[in-house]
Amino acid sequence: MFSVVDQRRFLVIHNPTAGRRRRRRLDVVLHLLAEAGCRIDLAPTSRRGDAEEFAAAAGAVDAVVAAGGDGTINEVANGLLRRQAAGQAPIPLGIVPLGTANVLAAEIGLATDPDSVVRTLLHGAPRAIHPGLVNDRYFLCMAGAGLDAFVVQDVDLRLKWLLGKPAYAFQTVKRLLQPQERCYTVTVDGVAHQAAQVILAKGRFYAGTFIIAGAARLTEPLLYACLFHRAGRWPALRYIAAVLLGFSHRLSDVSILPAHKVQIDGTAGHPVQGDGDCIALLPADVSVSATGLPVLYPA
Repeated sequence: MFSVVDQRRFLVIHNPTAGRRRRRRLDVVLHLLAEAGCRIDLAPTSRRGDAEEFAAAAGAVDAVVAAGGDGTINEVANGLLRRQAAGQAPIPLGIVPLGTANVLAAEIGLATDPDSVVRTLLHGAPRAIHPGLVNDRYFLCMAGAGLDAFVVQDVDLRLKWLLGKPAYAFQTVKRLLQPQERCYTVTVDGVAHQAAQVILAKGRFYAGTFIIAGAARLTEPLLYACLFHRAGRWPALRYIAAVLLGFSHRLSDVSILPAHKVQIDGTAGHPVQGDGDCIALLPADVSVSATGLPVLYPA
């Protein structure tokens, strides 16, 4: 039970078809916020892009709350950053993590239980994070080109809805059965490198709580380019195992480079994933946004 606070107003953007279990968790959060005296404006999405548009059009609210996975949060963040770019005052981003990986929640130290979420929405401190930018799309935690981007592009959405993370494992196996000889030219702050896979990290975590760039921080205006140099099925399997076991940074054929600007060149039209969704196609220019986005962190 939370004490009544000064009436705060939240715009809560959510996917009404997210599933019964996730809907129940959101309902508990909404009930606790109402008990605390908050005004709730609900904005259910019906198609991709709705979350961004709702956030971009947000009015006088104390926070815009993204209730969903990292993809929904990414859309809401893009909408809020569009508002700021148009000269409007920043609105803090709050999150109700309901996704498969919940990478942003892990980055900011937010537990996924309703009490922790509500406590953060009511009493959390806004901190400015510096999103990455791929062409004209922002990402909050990570972006990538190569195996993971193809998996994100091709994953069966129904299987993802039914199984969660195992759907990505299944799609990874399918992708690994195909030729893995592609290579990208990745130019990091003016220096060209060759890589079979590139992950651009704004935070420490990847695909959940696997640490891929331990020095990365959301609040710092810096990227880390993680380059996996060798092409082929067996190197790809080795890289996956190294990421899962936490020692990819120790491999001699993996480079982790701090960066302000990155260009990725390869086969035109290859996908680039950002925060677990396909957000761009090659070629890609990647940088760090000069605009900070306020995010509600746990107090």
